[in-house]
Amino acid sequence: MGRLEPIKIDSYQPLRETVCEVLRDAIRRGILEPGERLMEVQLAEELGISRTPVREAIRKLEQEGYVIMLPRRGTYVSSVSVSDVKEIFEIRTALESLATVLATVRIEPEELEKLRALLAEIEGHIERRDIEKIVATDIEFHGLLYQVSRNDRLVTIISNLKEQLARFRTLSMSYPGRLQETLEEHRAMVEAIAAGDADAAREAAERHMEQAEKTLLKAMRKNTATDNSTR
Repeated sequence: MGRLEPIKIDSYQPLRETVCEVLRDAIRRGILEPGERLMEVQLAEELGISRTPVREAIRKLEQEGYVIMLPRRGTYVSSVSVSDVKEIFEIRTALESLATVLATVRIEPEELEKLRALLAEIEGHIERRDIEKIVATDIEFHGLLYQVSRNDRLVTIISNLKEQLARFRTLSMSYPGRLQETLEEHRAMVEAIAAGDADAAREAAERHMEQAEKTLLKAMRKNTATDNSTR
């Protein structure tokens, strides 16, 4: 392989967590590609560490849906099909709607202001076409929205689902017109929450998820068509 940088060991975080972050990021960025076999020995050599934290990290990534372990065949970076996307969004739409409705009745004034501040940040990043910061702030926006629901189990479940599609976030955000659409969808959610209108909040969340799914599927098809045309 030879594509991963040796890990700089920090004492504040368990090594397996550091390895997990490195491998997760490599999968999201396409350095480790769907269908690629992951060899513990090679990964450990590249990262400059022992096999144990690599093995532990891979187990966690399997739980998150980033890799798949096949008996007697090995471990591979998982592929995400159209069917997978639809199934994940079916569940995520229900959970996202629930989180938004709960936020409507449980949000504190300072949290509402923080959501609005994040919207303003996203708008500024869109004007500068800074995709990396748009994605990071979008993650922060949704993370705060889930926290405001005051339901820890909901936060855990929905975070796991988001991780299964995280590698496609930049692909989706880069689709023509999607950035401004996302901003407006977020704004509709926040204003419904601010008004205490649970029904409007639910509808706004469902609309956001529906459009996110449609855009991701279009982006995946476009990406596949581009890959095929270059072969």
